[in-house]
Amino acid sequence: MYKKSTYGWLKDWDFILLDLLCMQVAFRAAYVLCSRFYFLSEQLYRSETVILALCQISVCFLFSPFRDILRRGYLIEAGETIKYIILVMLLAVFYLFVTEQFGNDPRILFLVTAVLSSVLVYLARIFRKKYLLKKGRSSVGKQSLIVLTVSDLAEEVIFGLESNPYDNFMIRGVVLLDQDRTGQQVSDIPVVAAGENVLDYVCHEWVDEVFIKVPDSMEYPMNLINSFILMGVTVHLTLSKVENINEGKQLVEYLGSETVLTTSISMAAPKQLLYKRMMDIMGGIVGCLLTAVLFLFLAPAIYIRSPGPIFFSQVRIGQNGRRFKIYKFRSMYVDAEAKKKELMEQNKVQGRPLMFKMDSDPRIIGSGRKNSRGVPQGIGYFIRRTSLDEFPQFWNVLKGEMSLVGTRPPTVDEWEQYSPQDRTRMAIKPGITGLWQVSGRSDITDFEEVVKLDTKYIKNWTIGLDCRIILKTIGVIFNRNGAA
Repeated sequence: MYKKSTYGWLKDWDFILLDLLCMQVAFRAAYVLCSRFYFLSEQLYRSETVILALCQISVCFLFSPFRDILRRGYLIEAGETIKYIILVMLLAVFYLFVTEQFGNDPRILFLVTAVLSSVLVYLARIFRKKYLLKKGRSSVGKQSLIVLTVSDLAEEVIFGLESNPYDNFMIRGVVLLDQDRTGQQVSDIPVVAAGENVLDYVCHEWVDEVFIKVPDSMEYPMNLINSFILMGVTVHLTLSKVENINEGKQLVEYLGSETVLTTSISMAAPKQLLYKRMMDIMGGIVGCLLTAVLFLFLAPAIYIRSPGPIFFSQVRIGQNGRRFKIYKFRSMYVDAEAKKKELMEQNKVQGRPLMFKMDSDPRIIGSGRKNSRGVPQGIGYFIRRTSLDEFPQFWNVLKGEMSLVGTRPPTVDEWEQYSPQDRTRMAIKPGITGLWQVSGRSDITDFEEVVKLDTKYIKNWTIGLDCRIILKTIGVIFNRNGAA
């Protein structure tokens, strides 16, 4: 899923906090300077500091004052800062007027606050941008981008993309469509593949975005482009040479020094992703607290039945090929992974063995215990049936590696068998639950059906859909326990 805007709302929190701090300092300084002209009661003084902060946040949501902030020069920044302060002050004055909280005439206080905050906010923004420039191209939190071009244009393209160190991507590799120079470098960027095998590289490596530029005399590789989009990779094409693209959603934006047409299987506004992340953080905090409580009860039960670590950790594949370590309460014996290969013939998942599922799995702790109906009753089955094993993943959600709702994160060996069509399901962060889980995960044994459900979720994603899936997940868990 691609976020509309290269440097969106999610990346503006540092500037928002700086502006909030600067205005609070300016208001307090203005109050000290104007105290002989204007007196505020302690209660009114505190309420106005809160009102100013709320007005700033409201202006940020309503008017997007940080759009392209990292590209703005000194003069433009000064104008944008003054406009921002005026909007905040007008909103604050309007609120005070409507609620009749003026008291004495506050014009001097608000005028001095506006002047001081304009100076402080402007300086804070300038120094913050200088710091980011000095910091350079840190890869932390950035999108992984590869460049597809030809040998004659490669250095020029890389220079143009790196001309703005504020952009939210890092160039991880170059692919030359006219030569095979795999293993060599172009402007210190490694050549990671040739034109004929780039699809396989993108399918199994961490790639979020692809930028393609070819000379006017050469046609765009449309088959590759459509394959990238179907895989969930965002594609950027230079506007000077746009072709008809059959797949995905599109928008025009800047990438480095280039104006590009960006195409992705799904797009979300920065505010939408902000809401999703806020929901993940709140859910992650609650989930981690519940995990701590569950640990007190599950840890001794697990250890008594199967001495060893309480938690199970494993490297999984996240959004667009990122690798991360997932955590679960251990519900299987310590040697479960080693026995998996021996049991592959009993895998219920049809077609290519890209997921593993079987009835009466002997690797589960207490698999020998069954009730009169033959239903397994061991602690491992209880943990899995009630989905208690999933609770430590709330830590992954809190860290930003997973989401509450998404797609199931595959293991490394599963990922290595993915086709380009399978890779589509990794266009978003993996989730603790998802559409295919609430559609009958015990009944769905066809991996192709899983891919279809995950792709449907990605293309139709909304916050409302996430909420419905979470509610359905709770219902599925209770129904499963009732049936047991």
